[in-house]
Amino acid sequence: QLQLVESGGGLVQPGGSLRLSCTTSRFTLAIGWFRQAPGKEREGVSCISAAGSSTYYEDSVKGRFTISRDNGKNTVYLQMNSLKPEDSGVYYCAATHRITTVQAMCVSPSLNDYWGQGTQVAVSS
Repeated sequence: QLQLVESGGGLVQPGGSLRLSCTTSRFTLAIGWFRQAPGKEREGVSCISAAGSSTYYEDSVKGRFTISRDNGKNTVYLQMNSLKPEDSGVYYCAATHRITTVQAMCVSPSLNDYWGQGTQVAVSS
């Protein structure tokens, strides 16, 4: 059973930055970051392929967030810059054992089979 552990969340002022980390118990294929705000559905934020050569970003985070992975450490990162209050929520990393595109796994959270416990991000002055 694959295990995923997120870290790096916290409280930050608008315009600030955070870097989230997701460490997995073994190598994974595509992996992604998702978020869920209170009263809203979980949405895909950014996903990355196994080798890191293919990435997907949700429109509202393009140019502000960067996803990367270090397969030697079984860790995926999400660098979040220029944070806005609407970026607040619980951030989860997730992985799938299916052969799929990074866009598909990000757009359809149900395609993901393994989830971390989440880390809280709050953007507020």
